[in-house]
Amino acid sequence: MKQERSFLRFEEMHMANPFVHVELQTNDLAKAKAFYSRLFDWKLEDVPMPGTGGTYTMIGVGEGTGGGMLKSMALAGSPPQWLAYVGVDDVASSTRKARELGAEVVLDKTEVGDFGWMSILTDPTGATFALWQAKQPQRSEKKK
Repeated sequence: MKQERSFLRFEEMHMANPFVHVELQTNDLAKAKAFYSRLFDWKLEDVPMPGTGGTYTMIGVGEGTGGGMLKSMALAGSPPQWLAYVGVDDVASSTRKARELGAEVVLDKTEVGDFGWMSILTDPTGATFALWQAKQPQRSEKKK
């Protein structure tokens, strides 16, 4: 019997530049937190967003891609939406390449605290996604 590949067997597949984070921007954060935590048993942790006075809710899913939720920073009247982040080695280079391939840069390379850098793009079909480059952890000791 021929074994077919299934999208549900993601643990057996490896993808270059995988999705590494998903983020919900919503106008009703409390309602979203109540819904998703009960629906999926996600563990939610509110953390302060330095310099904004706001809060970012980290989504702990156990194994796999985690994410976050925050109050929408989009224009008034924009619908709530999920944004998928794709992991890259160099946000600036990948953003330039995407622009050359026809993407619109919504937000150019931006530093996100001590965590990494991101950019937000709209592909030539109109779909919005983000790029993410994690910072390397700081070592407390120098190599000898």
